[in-house]
Order: sequence, then structure tokens, then C-alpha cells
Amino acid sequence: MKRAVFLDRDGVVNEAPVRDGKPFPPKDVASLHIPAGTAEALDRLKQQGYLLLVVTNQPDVPRGKVTRGAVEAINQHLRANLPLDDVFTCYHDDSDNCDCRKPKPGLLLQAARQYGIDLPSSYMIGDRWRDTDAGATAGCKTILIDMGYQDQEPASAPSFQAKSLPEAVDWILNNDAENV
Repeated sequence: MKRAVFLDRDGVVNEAPVRDGKPFPPKDVASLHIPAGTAEALDRLKQQGYLLLVVTNQPDVPRGKVTRGAVEAINQHLRANLPLDDVFTCYHDDSDNCDCRKPKPGLLLQAARQYGIDLPSSYMIGDRWRDTDAGATAGCKTILIDMGYQDQEPASAPSFQAKSLPEAVDWILNNDAENV
């Protein structure tokens, strides 16, 4: 069984513009910004044998605010510029009541089946309650990157809270070293 780090997209591997205390996804590749230190942090995880899998909700597609093609172009750009193994995307809104929209764990479970992932040895890093709750439900350790959003609290307390992706990666690698 493999270990993985599941990563939310907007607000974790790329910046999410914040308006009125809420994060929003970039509309296209031109407005996409990958924070400094992201590629290096992910490289450190790859060197330790982790699969790196983005799991992202993209409800702006069914809401008509962005096209599926624009989302796929962003995902492809991230895969070309970061050491990601795959990107799993939910194109549903809350009203669809699907199994793949976080906080439900469907995307993580799908990835686990596809890649043979040991979920208890894996991590979910997100910037919102939906991410950490999905990870906890799937059986992963969870890390909340606290961006100061005006958002509800996770139902399950995260395993760790960080201020950045590099800090989250430091915690994962230190946690692994302690458990060897």
C-alpha cells in the first residue's frame, strides 16, 4: 500500500483570491499564481515516496461562473509545473448531493482505490473545513492551513494547523520521523 498526501487546490497549491473573508478560485491560467516554496515543499514529499494528489471542488462550473475547460487548463498547468501525480475534480454543487464533493470523502476514496493508498498512513491538507472533514472521514491525518477565512469550523479537529504549505510539509516529515 502507498502513502499519499491529498491536497486541496485553491488556497493550498495555488493562491485563492479572498473577498469578504471567503476564498475564490482563479478563473483561468492567466490569473493562477503558485506561491513561492510550493514546488520545493512538494518535492520534499515526493523524495519521501508520497503520492501527491489534488482533490478539488469546482462548483463554479455548474454555477456557470467558469467553464470546465478553464478548470482543466488550470489543473493541467499545475501538473506541468508541480510534482503532482494526479488531480481529482468534483464538478458538482451542494444541491447535487454527490459522494465526491468535499466534505464527503468520495474523491479521496476513489484515489485510494485507483492507486492502492493506505489512508491511515496518508494526509489531507486543506484550507477549509470541507477539506479536513473529508480527510478525517476517509481516515487520513488532516492539516488545516489557517488562512483566516470567515468560514465554519471543521467537525473534526485537524491533526495539525499550519500557516503555509511548507509548514504543513515540515510537520508531515517530522511526524513521520517520530513514528519510524
